[in-house]
Amino acid sequence: EDKLGSFTKKALQIQLDSLPEVPVLVDVPCVSAQLDDSLLYAVRERVSRHGSVSSHPPVQIEELQERPGSVLVRWCKVDDEFAVQDYRLQYRRSVSGQYLGQKLFNIPEVIHFFEILYHSTLLIVLNNINTISYYNVKYIIKCNWMNEWCPGSEGYILSSRRNIAMRSDSSPNKAGVLYSNAPTYFCGQTLTFKISATGQVDKRDSIGVCVGCEGEVDSLQRDQAVCISTNGAVFVNGKEMTNQLPSITLGSAVTFDMEMVNLLPISNNNNLSDGGNFKLRVTIGSGNREVVFDWLLDQGVDCLFFGCSLAHPGWKVLVF
Repeated sequence: EDKLGSFTKKALQIQLDSLPEVPVLVDVPCVSAQLDDSLLYAVRERVSRHGSVSSHPPVQIEELQERPGSVLVRWCKVDDEFAVQDYRLQYRRSVSGQYLGQKLFNIPEVIHFFEILYHSTLLIVLNNINTISYYNVKYIIKCNWMNEWCPGSEGYILSSRRNIAMRSDSSPNKAGVLYSNAPTYFCGQTLTFKISATGQVDKRDSIGVCVGCEGEVDSLQRDQAVCISTNGAVFVNGKEMTNQLPSITLGSAVTFDMEMVNLLPISNNNNLSDGGNFKLRVTIGSGNREVVFDWLLDQGVDCLFFGCSLAHPGWKVLVF
């Protein structure tokens, strides 16, 4: 019994990301022994002092429905041996490190609504308030919205759905960067630019993603942005990389994929906007080639703008 207690204490100190894989039942070794029936009750009683093993979590999410701008969540308790007050429904948006929840989330059989913003990814968690449980119930919810260019940008004409931008000749020397209508790009998604018409090539041309909108610049070849030029050059924070992709021509499709590599200590309250070092692994594909690199930012972000800068008329870019 002392060894069993020591094993239980060690188990509580195991990090959540270092748990071994659970084998299938047929691969688990077993010991068969003939014991007196009187010992069975005593063994059960002593083992139960240290914990129990269940084939399913004591709580579960029973309903998830997508609603306009939100997700409906309903959860319930399925094991009477556990107190429902010990569990709470929480959520986390995108790559944000902070879990949010209120006391009213302790009440099962109640419908909860979680707001979804643009391409927001929600991680819905049912967890134990008192201890860190390896068996928390987790659901990842992704809600995809239409990518749109920002209307009213000088030098660009948009389609009725705002997903196609055409460089016009109304402002041949004044057009700057055309940005997305909002920061709708999130890690874990693929952003694609399709070139349906071309114009004259310029070294300032660029297509890519950025942290914020800077209205007084004429290219995405700047700090806090990654982009590809029409000649295939790749720029990271305004600096050209040695690796180069094929030139962008009629029918070219340029893809951007990003994933979070590591989130170094941001702040004591784990707020992404408080500063720190934030690293994203970026994959840019064009034609039959792609480049992969790490993009280091001086502060954490959970959503990005996309944009394009095209110096000469004739270009037409579809984003999806």
